Amino acid sequence: MTEHHCDCGHEHSALPKSKYEEALAKYNCNLNDDDVKAAVKKIIAEKVAENDTPEVKKFMFGSICLTTLTTVDSDESVLRLVEKVNEFAHEYPAMPHVATVVTYPRFAKLVAESLEVEGVIPTVVSGAFPSSQATIEIKVAETALAVRDGARNVDIVMHVGQFLSGDYETVCDEISEMKAACGEVPMKVILETGDLGSCSNIKKASLLSMYAGADYIKTSTGKEKVSATPEAAYVMCQAIKEYFDETGIRVGFKPAGGINSVTDALIYYTIVKEVLGEEWLTNYYFRLGTSRLANLLLSELEGKEVKFF
Repeated sequence: MTEHHCDCGHEHSALPKSKYEEALAKYNCNLNDDDVKAAVKKIIAEKVAENDTPEVKKFMFGSICLTTLTTVDSDESVLRLVEKVNEFAHEYPAMPHVATVVTYPRFAKLVAESLEVEGVIPTVVSGAFPSSQATIEIKVAETALAVRDGARNVDIVMHVGQFLSGDYETVCDEISEMKAACGEVPMKVILETGDLGSCSNIKKASLLSMYAGADYIKTSTGKEKVSATPEAAYVMCQAIKEYFDETGIRVGFKPAGGINSVTDALIYYTIVKEVLGEEWLTNYYFRLGTSRLANLLLSELEGKEVKFF
């Protein structure tokens, strides 16, 4: 414990670093935003075209998180989405199934009981999504109830306001408590990168979330003005790689929000491939948070416009 002097003339002991500050100290979090932009621009210019293949597009289809998170969701509308997933397996037997069906927690039981396709994971957003502005007791209860009802993946949102205030301990403690409520169920932590302001903050938020128990880190809720960006993805993938090198723990990655075209998806695929490597290019470790991509990929693979979902 270090000592410092103040105006009162006494010596005081400085507060010890928290375990999370000690963890951050192991990494370089002082990033230059322009350097990140240049690195991403180089990857896009040199590498994306080689991944523009039917095989990659088919793989990306299998990484899609098919999502409905609207105010007008109902048992009937959610069931229609699940039935589409069930029908797809019969109508397109040569295609992989989507990775997950994502809903609000109140629909977890319905989705879990209605899905007929083995391997499609019932998933919920939890913890006062999308703002994370609720007491931890409510966030934990919501998460635990969703898991009880059949959710097999849970997406939560990091408390962005507390993070920007420098209150890393509260941020991480909340993530850890929600992970405890998930138990063995994998949990994604949404960083809301569009609100973090800098690549350095994205790197810190990524590392803190992983040290607090995230099984995946995810860019965005899709509810803010700025969602996923290639630059945020690049920084998050760097953090995942460095965390793996330090701890041996492999964490998944999910870009979400603003993925509006097949090219957008190919850019994220390419960043994962170049920064993390082939080991992360599985339908478990790489997920795509975009429902509109399903029809776009189908259309390209079929050579005609398809509006199945």
